[in-house]
Amino acid sequence: MAPAAITLAAEAPKLSAANTGFMLICSALVLIMTPGLAFFYGGMVRVKSTLNMLMMSFISIGIVTILWVLYGFSMAFGTDSGGIIGWNSDWLGLSNIGLTELWPGYTIPIFVFLVFQMMFAIITPALISGALADRVKFTAWALFVALWATVVYFPVAHWVWGAGGWAFELGVIDFAGGTAVHINAGAAALGVILVIGKRVGFKKDPMRPHSLPLVMLGAGLLWFGWFGFNAGSWLGNDDGVGALMFVNTQVATAAAMLAWLIYEKIRHGAFTTLGAASGAVAGLVAITPSGGAVSPLGAIAVGAIAGVLCAMAVGLKYKLGYDDSLDVVGVHLVGGVVGSLLVGLFASGHGQSTVEGLFYGGGMTQFWKQCAGVFAVLAYSLVASAILAFLIDKTIGMRVSEDVEVAGIDSAEHAETAYDFSGAGGGAARTTAVPAPVADTGKKVDA
Repeated sequence: MAPAAITLAAEAPKLSAANTGFMLICSALVLIMTPGLAFFYGGMVRVKSTLNMLMMSFISIGIVTILWVLYGFSMAFGTDSGGIIGWNSDWLGLSNIGLTELWPGYTIPIFVFLVFQMMFAIITPALISGALADRVKFTAWALFVALWATVVYFPVAHWVWGAGGWAFELGVIDFAGGTAVHINAGAAALGVILVIGKRVGFKKDPMRPHSLPLVMLGAGLLWFGWFGFNAGSWLGNDDGVGALMFVNTQVATAAAMLAWLIYEKIRHGAFTTLGAASGAVAGLVAITPSGGAVSPLGAIAVGAIAGVLCAMAVGLKYKLGYDDSLDVVGVHLVGGVVGSLLVGLFASGHGQSTVEGLFYGGGMTQFWKQCAGVFAVLAYSLVASAILAFLIDKTIGMRVSEDVEVAGIDSAEHAETAYDFSGAGGGAARTTAVPAPVADTGKKVDA
């Protein structure tokens, strides 16, 4: 008779109600990040583009959800083919998956895993939209989302997280999406803006955020939802790594916000609310790939480094002449690169794996693996996204006309405006005259 320990080790995982419930909550938290992103971006644009910015995020929920059900999940997590793409015909339309069939090696149903990953697929193209504010046709954007998810996101997700994916097999560490989500989206944003060009009035007209309270609200929702994004990526395993990731998410975000504000005060002389919100997002981005591998002290270092470097990077668009409207390149691309590469320096060997970075005696081996993953995803997404934008631009046209851009994309593309200024103060909105008050003389007045 085999020893009890061996017998238990050989037992297949069983469905865990606790882990299943936890992962469903995490999925909902990740979904709320997309409306949070919509508010974050929506507050950063001018009044005339607010609704368009909100809709560019919301339409991603609709399009990517349907594609994920039809074939996206199969492409990302199906049986590997050459380390490049997955495929499982039984998963097309999700019609041949048992309700209690478990995700291999885990205690949650496949349906729970696929809906959690669906939320990642939804927010990734939405991140790109911030770079394109004020100037893209809504139909062209919707087509781009569908094509980009199919050609770029689904394959890259397989590279990084799919069993057999080349980056996965190489040992590239990406806990929750530094490469697959943030570098992927940031590089795509750069590729598209190099094709479609600058906004009318770039570097000439004031293009300040119209509502910093909306920006702060959006950043708060992102910070809140990111705990599901990061801690949930350990899929409910009861070994403490998910809890470590939760702590590191908070720690790195706080450190990045403070570092950004300190840099901003030294460089520009003020602590701004936009800087606080942007610094927090930079920290969230940077800890996403690294948080399961570093200690809380390492998370402070990751966040602080990302906060400063991302704050420095957002000014590059003015020096290099590319119009990244809402700093997707400066925050998501740079933050994703920083967080992914720092794994090779700060991995402690006591988190998601025994891998140790340079500062913990592990040498440069993991750093070079991280470089391979980072620059492969960056190059592929940049080139593929530019090609998709070019093809769309040459067929249905990617940009609105100059007149529409100047007048306001909300009215032209959505037949609505974000705010009804005619009702300001209440009285101006009345449609009928109100008679002047009559003094009470005690006499009868005819109506």
